[in-house]
Amino acid sequence: MTPEEFTSSFDRIRAEVRKVIVGHETLIDHVLIAFLAGGHVLLEGVPGLGKTLLVKTLAQALELAFSRIQFTPDLMPADIIGTNVVMQDAEGRRYFEFQRGPVFTQVLLADEINRATPKTQSALLEAMQEHAVTAAGNSFQLEEPFFVLATQNPIEMEGTYPLPEAQLDRFMFKVKAEFPSAADLVEIIDRTTVVEQPHPAVVASRDVIRQMLRLAREVEVASHVKAYAARLILATHPGDSRSANMARRYVRYGASPRAVQALILTGKVRALIAGRANISFGDLKALALPSLRHRIILNFEGEAEGVDPDAVILNALDETPELEEAKA
Repeated sequence: MTPEEFTSSFDRIRAEVRKVIVGHETLIDHVLIAFLAGGHVLLEGVPGLGKTLLVKTLAQALELAFSRIQFTPDLMPADIIGTNVVMQDAEGRRYFEFQRGPVFTQVLLADEINRATPKTQSALLEAMQEHAVTAAGNSFQLEEPFFVLATQNPIEMEGTYPLPEAQLDRFMFKVKAEFPSAADLVEIIDRTTVVEQPHPAVVASRDVIRQMLRLAREVEVASHVKAYAARLILATHPGDSRSANMARRYVRYGASPRAVQALILTGKVRALIAGRANISFGDLKALALPSLRHRIILNFEGEAEGVDPDAVILNALDETPELEEAKA
């Protein structure tokens, strides 16, 4: 696959998703970028904003298997990965057979992931990281591509189990679903309250998606762009000599090494979308917020003053020079 074919395929996929999803242009772009970078997305937003429809539409446009898991406090790991079931053959002999759970899919919606217990959350996060499931001592490989979009409601937090930092770190992006504008609400009425509703057509095969995933890894990254990405991550750490002012004051622990991996991988995809064969500083800056916001741990002062991690990241962007000044 050539970069031109990548760009053309991406444009077709995005256009098909937008036929069904009203608004959310940036959200759609970020979900597609993370998907093509081989990562997973944590989506934060109130109910009714079309999160389920977005993931389902993406799966339909790419002809990928789709599953949805509604996370609840009584959900068990076996409900996600599957379990051994006693079976009986024609001669009456009994044996165990593994019945696969909903995680054996290609596009998985983990709805309200913070409502399940940590034990159940960890079962899904293991599959996300390893792209494999272990049950009863046997390992089962998940079919590629494997993409998880997990949602959580930022308003109703009572009775939930917030994801710990180490598990949040496994998501490539954390994106926020904004409430639609008045014009978008009118468009939603026009599309969804009539007899004929839009349905996505298949615009890319599984083989094309695998080629796009592989090509994204081949994009070149210049040494000065890598150095800028590293300085940006260090700017979020309060104890580093390069730390930004807000990080020094409000942050307990800055972004992890996975953050710089997410920046570079998604930057490669963004460069290909724009028809470029290399990453620019602008790619990293445009993707800094979704890549870093869930990896910033605030200190007591930051929590008490209600500091938004986005503000810390924007401050780090402002105070991190693109090119490192030469030492005298």
